[in-house]
Amino acid sequence: MAGERNRIITIANQKGGVGKTTTAINLATALAAIGERVLIVDLDPQGNASTGLGIDRKHRRLSSYDLLLGDYGIEEASQETAVPNLYIVPSTMDLLGIEMEIASQSDRVFKLKKAFAKEEAFRFSYILVDCPPSFNLLTMNAMAAAHSVLVPLQCEFFALEGLSQLLETVDQVRRTVNPHLDIQGIVLTMFDSRNNLAQQVVNDVRTHLGEKVYHTLIPRNVRVSEAPSYGKPAILYDLKCAGSQAYLQLASEVIQRERRRLAA
Repeated sequence: MAGERNRIITIANQKGGVGKTTTAINLATALAAIGERVLIVDLDPQGNASTGLGIDRKHRRLSSYDLLLGDYGIEEASQETAVPNLYIVPSTMDLLGIEMEIASQSDRVFKLKKAFAKEEAFRFSYILVDCPPSFNLLTMNAMAAAHSVLVPLQCEFFALEGLSQLLETVDQVRRTVNPHLDIQGIVLTMFDSRNNLAQQVVNDVRTHLGEKVYHTLIPRNVRVSEAPSYGKPAILYDLKCAGSQAYLQLASEVIQRERRRLAA
């Protein structure tokens, strides 16, 4: 939409283990490294994005739970990370009970949207929301608040089947609460060039979805897998590894798409 002051991207897939949180952490880090001011909102009760950026659980005084309740804003709930220009609203286990707390409220789907509408949200060029691996009220809030959805898709046999379910979910959100929601792009993750099936999945997804699929392939990479246990994004842990370089390429693609969209 013309005149946007920031870009809110929800990173979602109803299937777990597809590289969703890894993509959130490393895409955010790559965007920050390029010079963008970035906020991650961790909406997954597991809190892996928070842990992967080195935010210890005992230091999560305020969280996305407080943001959804409306008790605190982004300014108060966000924390600096070790990455310059990258901030996070961390997650806590309190999120497990949020659905019961807000289920009876008429604006239950728009809690996050209200937080993002405040002036403090516009200090960031990009806001990335890391969703839980399920379609629940947290994911609905993320999609209702977003301009677009970025979908990480593992290069495996059932990839297209899972993707069709997610695209149906996006259509449902479009029809009910966010008519402007778009597919930001589909990023293929855990690609193994030695695996013929992985290449077949890439070909099939690109045949079915064309330009929606990013050119960048995120490889299966040991260094990317190791990084979260050190509380670091892969780009800080090992900048030269293939996974880090792929996420830097993905960030460039995201920015290029945004420039083309705004120029259209």
